[in-house]
Amino acid sequence: MKVMGTRDRKSKDSSGETKVYNIRRLGCVNCGRIHHELPDFLVPYKRYEAECIEKVLTDSLHHDVAADDSTLFRWLNWFTSFVDYWLGCLRSIMLRTSQGKNPVNLSSEGSLSALQRIGRLVGNAPRWLARIVRPIVNDNLWLHTRSAFLSEGN
Repeated sequence: MKVMGTRDRKSKDSSGETKVYNIRRLGCVNCGRIHHELPDFLVPYKRYEAECIEKVLTDSLHHDVAADDSTLFRWLNWFTSFVDYWLGCLRSIMLRTSQGKNPVNLSSEGSLSALQRIGRLVGNAPRWLARIVRPIVNDNLWLHTRSAFLSEGN
């Protein structure tokens, strides 16, 4: 990767205050694509910090995140729709990097909640969402949920 410059990236914290971060733009010397180097506290394509999203996902009724109900609803749906994909990605990464020598016992996984299944792979201590996002993004497996796409000619 070669540094191509920087760009501003806005994010909201749990109080709803908007913060601006200067994010490095990196160009891949092999494929020519541009990538943005996000810190662990940001989730790709999300406008709130990872800690805010994590608080809501962990306890959707008792949190101190200043976000409207439709945002909270979208986060819960986003998590529910991607959790199985993320679990598969994390298991694949563990096996490829030889971390799967002592595989987690997944025999009773069907009876566990989504958070419990995630917790078995990355733990349930604070910053569990960052522990999901980083390896998946770094392996180029992160699926974006943007609704608009550009064709290759644009």
